[in-house]
Amino acid sequence: MSIVINTPNGNIGRSLALALLDAGEAITVISRDAQRVEALVERGASVVEGSLDDEATLKAAFEGATALFWLSPPIMAPDFIEQGRRNAERAARLAAQAGIERVVVLSSAGAQSGAGVGPVSALGPIEQAFREQIAHVTVLRAGFFMENYLRDLGTIASMGKVFGPVDADRPMPMVSTSDIAGRAAEVLRDRSWDGHRTLGVHGPRDLSFAAAAKQIGEALGRPVEYVQVSFEQARAGMLQAGLPEFGADVYLEMYQAMNDGRMDPAEPRDAASTTPTEIGQFARTVLAPALEATSAA
Repeated sequence: MSIVINTPNGNIGRSLALALLDAGEAITVISRDAQRVEALVERGASVVEGSLDDEATLKAAFEGATALFWLSPPIMAPDFIEQGRRNAERAARLAAQAGIERVVVLSSAGAQSGAGVGPVSALGPIEQAFREQIAHVTVLRAGFFMENYLRDLGTIASMGKVFGPVDADRPMPMVSTSDIAGRAAEVLRDRSWDGHRTLGVHGPRDLSFAAAAKQIGEALGRPVEYVQVSFEQARAGMLQAGLPEFGADVYLEMYQAMNDGRMDPAEPRDAASTTPTEIGQFARTVLAPALEATSAA
């Protein structure tokens, strides 16, 4: 009897897989390329090679499983909402047929707002797809990933700046992906909960982008400043970085939703939703080594 993880090669899925293996749990991972998860297999994981949109792959992975962790990978296509919904409905149907008892779905703060919140718009239908098929579902709605700052390594290294169109003083829950994985592991290992529930995963505190940049700089030992830019400037920057036009527009929709408060979490900040990793700790343990690697390249 195993726990299935559908995304073992990302920050969250890999950390979750390792946490479950450390705890002695049997896990099955789904990977397009089995070679990418060799380290997990060496630790005892089973692997099913294939695609998440392939029924045969999912059936093989779900056979004999009791629980599933489902993270919907970003789909950069104009119909990303429909694709995410179809994939989730297929996975939920097959999980139910396989007798999987519990599913943990990774979602995001803002999913409660429905459409108009950029990439997060896809997550409400995904949550619902599993609720309709599975008796016991925990949805983890996470805050802004601290790992998103890895996209700013270039401007942090060259200018000591982070650029974005979100209001500089608007507070957001900021959380490390390692803490999200840790909370997912706790829920998957707990066989006592039942029914449908939604839990927030909010990091240690809400931070504005200006405050987060300042704390990152203090941890790195160099000044770092958040610079608020216009939506037009942000769009031009994303296009220059290689994002297609529809992709840039989708992210701008999310940034506008942040400014409007539609990405604020519906779940309260409490002891259960608060996780330990501070932004300064993240900067020292993740950003600093990444900056060193960037400088050495």
